[in-house]
Amino acid sequence: MSAFSLELKDVRKSFGKSEIIRGTNLQVPTGERFAVIGPNGAGKSTLFNLISGRFGISSGDILLNGASTVGLRPFEINRLGLSRSFQITNIFHRLTVYENLRCAVLWSLGYKYSFWHRLNGLKDAHERAEAVLEQIGLQRRRSVAAGLLTYAEQRALEIGITIAGGADVILLDEPTAGMSRSESDAAVELIRKVTVGKTLLMVEHDMSVVFGLADKIAVLVYGEMIACDTPANIRGNAKVQEAYLGSHAPEEAAS
Repeated sequence: MSAFSLELKDVRKSFGKSEIIRGTNLQVPTGERFAVIGPNGAGKSTLFNLISGRFGISSGDILLNGASTVGLRPFEINRLGLSRSFQITNIFHRLTVYENLRCAVLWSLGYKYSFWHRLNGLKDAHERAEAVLEQIGLQRRRSVAAGLLTYAEQRALEIGITIAGGADVILLDEPTAGMSRSESDAAVELIRKVTVGKTLLMVEHDMSVVFGLADKIAVLVYGEMIACDTPANIRGNAKVQEAYLGSHAPEEAAS
């Protein structure tokens, strides 16, 4: 088994003549929490879409636990142990909180397309959904339609859905976007709790979240990885300071 849960090797992505990701290399050790930061338009979302299989790479290689995922579809990558959330919350609004989580655990428990099973009789699915429900702190909201939750609760539910299938590698795309400071602090504690023993890669604009949660920070600027180091070293890195405070300073630098 590879020491790295996720590896990017000279990954490139072009849309027509526009090269968005320019030879990115990254190694994420198993069990560590990584954050990807960078100015607006740096290619962070594109990078996430490449890793999760939503976009195909133009060249290079992406390894998940040592195995190449190039050419695989998103659901195939998911079944190899990678799960992700999105910038825009993706939940089943008309289903209850509990039902959302139960849907998320079914495939990993081997039910797949078993139309002959009665959902209410699946004890293992019920137990796992209840366990995730407790992890994300929404027990009291279990019977509420997901569309009626507050924004912060919906984000917590999406994190629950992301981890419910038992994936070892978790990608979170701006998990605290749009939250108040107190909501953001609660989200950080939730992420820290539910990713224990897992590998985390997140894109986040709130620097207090990044520096408070990540073991390592990778800095992407115009499709190129200019630095990858500990939070303390990134804070004092001259190239990173110029990327955020120079002539192309992004809004997120003020976060």
